[in-house]
Amino acid sequence: MLGGGGTRWRGGAARPAVGDAFLAAALCGGALCLEARLVGPAMRRLGSVQRKMPCVFVTEVKEEPSGKREQQPFKVLATETLSHKALDADIYSAIPTEKVDGTCCYITTYKGQPYLWARLDRKPNKLAEKRFKNFLHSKQNSKEFFWNVEEDFKPVPECWIPAKEIEQLNGNPMPDENGHIPGWVPVEKNNKQYCWHSSVVNYEFEIALVLKHHPDDPGLLEISAVPLSDLLEQTLELIGTNINGNPYGLGSKKHPLHLLIPHGAFQIRNLPTLKHNDLLSWFEGCREGKIEGIVWHCNDGCLIKVHRHHLGLCWPIPDTYMNSKPVVINMNLNNHRERERERQRHRQREKQAPCTGSPTWDSIPGLQDHALGQRQVPNRCTTQGSRKYYFL
Repeated sequence: MLGGGGTRWRGGAARPAVGDAFLAAALCGGALCLEARLVGPAMRRLGSVQRKMPCVFVTEVKEEPSGKREQQPFKVLATETLSHKALDADIYSAIPTEKVDGTCCYITTYKGQPYLWARLDRKPNKLAEKRFKNFLHSKQNSKEFFWNVEEDFKPVPECWIPAKEIEQLNGNPMPDENGHIPGWVPVEKNNKQYCWHSSVVNYEFEIALVLKHHPDDPGLLEISAVPLSDLLEQTLELIGTNINGNPYGLGSKKHPLHLLIPHGAFQIRNLPTLKHNDLLSWFEGCREGKIEGIVWHCNDGCLIKVHRHHLGLCWPIPDTYMNSKPVVINMNLNNHRERERERQRHRQREKQAPCTGSPTWDSIPGLQDHALGQRQVPNRCTTQGSRKYYFL
């Protein structure tokens, strides 16, 4: 079981806990030696999370301390009325999936290859934030708030890109109803700020560490190395030891464990009717309801959600549905090594090919040494008391 129970190894061997034996044996800089499974073709994908998701019900604000956010003096609770956005998106024909508690990521091209990107919202500076809060408190006196995108927002890295589905005005991305501009930054392998993000990808082999349902048994979960190219333009949730308080109990301080879950990967099969009380009973009384929330993937690409907190329920909880499932680890990098060797052979052929009018590889001083220095090696995160490993 994920995060504390037994982990099923191929071949009927012993079943150690995921967070201990898997990392100790597999990620401590050595070769992985489990049964091979290269995932492909491209994984089936549902909607992509590129903006804030609305609640399936109309919500109301209650003046009570929030159970979701510390120091928030109010709760946002669901009424019994379905929202217009949900009805317009044909919520009754949508695919319900588990809402996973982590941090959102995105995979798209950077530097000519598939890259993992971390969520980074562009937020207003102090003066603009103060104006916006004043507007919100006096909204009845004003119909619209005007943003100056060039002056009102904090700077972001040059490599930052806005999320795809946000509104634009004159070519400039505009903030959402919270005053933020959702966006992404690429996860560089040596960036300490995103060291836990980079622990789940290997850019040399162009693979990511992914958790999903086993393809032959939906009752099992599977951890496997997935080609980043199979995940292009998908959004995923990063979960693990150092993410969002680790609600699934993955890994440990000594052996941190982080995984990517494609959004929409865990479909819900026996959801009750779309009524407030029926959903409340399902969350409280069903084993499958021990999840953070539900995300409906609608036919038009719209995503609609409900969180346990919308129904007045607690999260995190002691025993999640994800933790109850056995896990199979299918990991062998021989296939990826062969692909890397083929790329090296291709580069060698290019190096040896005659070239007219342009400098050759050998003629550029220091280029070979620089390229060799860029190869990924086992790297330790410098955060005190914890380690990060690339799987080689």
